[in-house]
Amino acid sequence: MKKRFSEEQIIGFLRVAEVGLPVKELCRRHGFSEASYYLWRSKFGGMNVSEARRLKELETENARLKKLLAEQVLKNEVIKDVLRKKW
Repeated sequence: MKKRFSEEQIIGFLRVAEVGLPVKELCRRHGFSEASYYLWRSKFGGMNVSEARRLKELETENARLKKLLAEQVLKNEVIKDVLRKKW
């Protein structure tokens, strides 16, 4: 899925809103919804760019590890099914 704004841009928007620009005006200028702003604020609020990059790396690694775990569990289930059958 293609994202319209990078983490760096999102953090920049949050900083501008913190300085005092009204949220409605910020959203109108940059073409995103208020709901997106509040979602971003809950996820990236108080972070700097390097922390956001690290968060993204950790999320990617977590997804990879979950996939590996699911594959291993599936292999174990197949092996158990084969061993249960009488030969």
